[in-house]
Amino acid sequence: MLGAIHSIETFGLVDGPGVRYVIFMQGCHMRCKFCHNADTWKVKEPDQSAESVLKKALRYRPYWKENGGITVSGGEPLLQIDFLIELFTQAKKEGVHTTLDTCGQPFTFEEPFFSKFKQLMKVTDLVLLDIKHIDEKAHKELTGHTNQNILEFAKYLSDIQKPVWIRHVLVPTINTDEIYLERLHQFIVQLKNVERVEVLPYHTLGAYKWKELGLEYPLEGIPTPSDQQLQIANTILETGK
Repeated sequence: MLGAIHSIETFGLVDGPGVRYVIFMQGCHMRCKFCHNADTWKVKEPDQSAESVLKKALRYRPYWKENGGITVSGGEPLLQIDFLIELFTQAKKEGVHTTLDTCGQPFTFEEPFFSKFKQLMKVTDLVLLDIKHIDEKAHKELTGHTNQNILEFAKYLSDIQKPVWIRHVLVPTINTDEIYLERLHQFIVQLKNVERVEVLPYHTLGAYKWKELGLEYPLEGIPTPSDQQLQIANTILETGK
């Protein structure tokens, strides 16, 4: 099984526990206005085998120690679920900790996806779930897609007790309103599998990629969140727990 891979980070420290070998997949249907990896959107021809990708990753195993491993991010990795299943299955045979970093947009209970997803979860140790916005209308405005299946995805992960870290990018004027943060918190506390909640401050480090792709950056002029905004969000979402 071949996968389309955008890039690799060999020493990731923010994409799961410990030191991570992070595989960024190519292709994503979401069009998040704050996306700092717009160059991963386009779906491209797969050209790397799961076996070869894992072999390269295992060269860095000495750095992982007890709690490191591999994280597959994107783009949106669930668009290449067959590749993921093969990669994570081989990784688990090697005793490697596996983390899936996803926005959940491809998730559906319809077949054939759902059966494949259940298979993937058997070889996935941790899910990093990015919830962009709790409000349906605002989520569509921000990403171009509904959040209904994403919230159902989060509930399903809770039902099967799959460990999850919730991540929320805080963007001034878009999701810093305390009403939205309170709604997000109320949703999260219903879940029984959340090990950690992280607030990630919006930044513009990827804005240049939009321009390189000939696209207008939609959040031009939007500042990064203030210390006070971050403090409020972290307090409401109880990130210190």
